[in-house]
Amino acid sequence: VQLQASGGGLVQAGGSLRLSCAASGFTFVSYAMGWFRQAPGREREFVAAIDWSGGATYYAETVKGRFTISRDNARNTVNLQMNSLEPLDTAAYFCAKRRGSAIRTTDYDHWGQGTLVTVSS
Repeated sequence: VQLQASGGGLVQAGGSLRLSCAASGFTFVSYAMGWFRQAPGREREFVAAIDWSGGATYYAETVKGRFTISRDNARNTVNLQMNSLEPLDTAAYFCAKRRGSAIRTTDYDHWGQGTLVTVSS
């Protein structure tokens, strides 16, 4: 299993970024996917999840209404559109593969290397 995240960078507060994660080494369409983040000195936290079909999504309260998760099963990619970014969104963002096909905030078994998002005030 390989998960390669990209799209991070430096953005001003109020700006937008789009993260992408390219997946390989497993049957992508069979699994739910998620995004997590970890800020310096803090524990990793759940951000968003999407089920195998893309028909169901779930968000952490802190990002609901600002972030949108999506997937392209033909291209084996999962994306995170981040709008109205705030300095508290600054973190390394990781995509992850869940053990099953349904949405959950836990039980993820493979993680990408992370892409850094920095939001300046």
